[in-house]
Amino acid sequence: MCHQLRALRKIVSKQTFPWQDYLAPRFWPSWLGLAGMRILAALPFQVQLFIGKIIGHLFYRIAHYRREIAQTNIALCFPELSSEEQKKLVRDHFHSVGIAVSETALSWWGSDKQLSKLLHIDGLEYLQTELEKGHGAILLGAHYTTLEISGLLLSLVQKTAVTYQDLRNPLFNQVMIAARKRKFDPTISRHNIRSVIKTLKSNKVVWFATDQDSGAKNSLFVPFFGQIAATQTASSRIAKISKAPVLPFISKRLDNAQGYQITILPPIENFPGDDLEQDVIRTNQIIEAQVRKAPEQYLWIHRRFKTRPEGMPKLYRKKPRRLKK
Repeated sequence: MCHQLRALRKIVSKQTFPWQDYLAPRFWPSWLGLAGMRILAALPFQVQLFIGKIIGHLFYRIAHYRREIAQTNIALCFPELSSEEQKKLVRDHFHSVGIAVSETALSWWGSDKQLSKLLHIDGLEYLQTELEKGHGAILLGAHYTTLEISGLLLSLVQKTAVTYQDLRNPLFNQVMIAARKRKFDPTISRHNIRSVIKTLKSNKVVWFATDQDSGAKNSLFVPFFGQIAATQTASSRIAKISKAPVLPFISKRLDNAQGYQITILPPIENFPGDDLEQDVIRTNQIIEAQVRKAPEQYLWIHRRFKTRPEGMPKLYRKKPRRLKK
């Protein structure tokens, strides 16, 4: 345990991590959590997956509000499933969320040698061909539960910039940013559109996802799994300004601890088009088609349909006070 804690401190110190700012007692549980994740990353991969599934099972039992969100989303998006099939999908999803905790630990502290054994990639040639044209490339991802590790795996074979959203926990947020800076060039806040465009114009690859509900601003209401969803327009707008092609990026956790399948599809044709709404509809359709292949691995605990057009009823109950920001 002491060895792992020393390793944790050594890693954050490499990034001039301000760990002295996080010594107050209120951060002690977070430090214990990080130490646990660091230990988890050192275990055999199969053990990591097993422990992750247990974490997911516990989360399913205690996270009542998030379970309600997943149940609502899955009922809306998969009405063709029976009640029992929907319940099973919710349980499987929470197992996938728990495994994502193990994957995050592995992403932050796993060695390149350790990670390279888990990578299976198709379509890298599409990305390399586009980069030869000199306009950079946008990888259109989505919030799969494999999000953290899939970007890290891609960085093993292709230098990539990544966008991020700050975490609520300031200590975890600092560790996340420090870990990503070791692997990605550059690491950009998702709100810093100017830096995204600058990076693309320097002929680099930028990964980002626009499939979460971030409010009505800079979003359009278009279908997603047959439901009206506020969907960000950033992929179309940034592609138009930068002239960068947009290539769908898909990641999937393979069965039997075989690792991860990363797939890069050819650039979306005639994108962006003349109709912004049609662009957004197309990106939603691409993401939906991929989610259907492994629905338990998509992030259903997010309130995807939170923002509603005027006059339409709310789909989720109000956040409990303890979960408010």
